Amino acid sequence: MNAQTERLTLSGPAGAIEAVRDSATLADGAAPRGVAIIAHPHPLFGGTMDNKVVQTLARAFVQCGWTAVRFNFRGVGATAGVYDEGQGELQDLLAVVEQVAPAAAGQPLALAGFSFGAFVTSHALEALWPTQRVEKAVLVGTAASRFTVAPVPPDAHLRTLVVHGEQDDTVPLSAVMDWARPQ
Repeated sequence: MNAQTERLTLSGPAGAIEAVRDSATLADGAAPRGVAIIAHPHPLFGGTMDNKVVQTLARAFVQCGWTAVRFNFRGVGATAGVYDEGQGELQDLLAVVEQVAPAAAGQPLALAGFSFGAFVTSHALEALWPTQRVEKAVLVGTAASRFTVAPVPPDAHLRTLVVHGEQDDTVPLSAVMDWARPQ
């Protein structure tokens, strides 16, 4: 966390959602470029909003002038509920979007996720694309061999960055390429 980190309690479909917001400090009081919402790895395997990759994504967005919001999925930390195999977690992510970057506010929105969080983020991108233009999407370590990852909408291809390690010991790069190649 940095000096600009603010703790939040948001409302979710299963109850309270624990979140933190890291704000960019911009020269001359300029407004942030938008809001980036970052999803964490699998809740049943120790994934939290404090994961080092999630924190690195938040720091990168802040350094690029975005406000970064990290949150815990249901059943993690102070977030209410229990693990729901990605369905409830998608609803959690969409609830965070609605509260910190509603479409009516007109702010640019970025979505990012790591591992299980990338899987959930892919479905959020698919759900939000028709109604709320997502400016950027970052999918890191996409768990393509473990979950059914949503395809990236064709108009979002140039706005989406997929990062995956060649030597990843959890999800083979070939699985991510098999998901990405047809697109």
